[in-house]
Amino acid sequence: MMNLKTLSSKQSKQLLDWLIAAFLGFGFTGLIDSAYLTAKYYSGSPLECQILIGCDIVATSQYAEIFHAPVALLGVIYYLLIVSLIALYVKTKKENVLIGVSFLTIFGFLASLWFLYLQLFVIKALCFYCIVSAAASTALFISGIIFIRKFNAR
Repeated sequence: MMNLKTLSSKQSKQLLDWLIAAFLGFGFTGLIDSAYLTAKYYSGSPLECQILIGCDIVATSQYAEIFHAPVALLGVIYYLLIVSLIALYVKTKKENVLIGVSFLTIFGFLASLWFLYLQLFVIKALCFYCIVSAAASTALFISGIIFIRKFNAR
């Protein structure tokens, strides 16, 4: 495995910087999105969509909760973990942190696929905010795959 502390190639360093920015950017996007959904859930106010029709249908479906907690709260935890681990990497430069983040994105991606399946084929309604979260999870997953492949992380 290439040691991130001794990157010799300027291109590799630039790619690593880009990946860190991508992890942070997509992580914050997902965090803000899922925090908004969580706040709407706990406030009891309706979830309105300006782009798609169906946000409130999805948000009030039986699939929007797990153990009486909103699924969006799991998103908050997931994205907060991603952002926190990237901040830890920035502080410590320990490459195992990036490897962990990269593998963690697999779970977010699989969860997003599951929830997208539920929206399309079970609930038969789409939530714009859920799609934003799925896009953020997918972008994080792709960033993780790029990291693992480029730096041969195992």
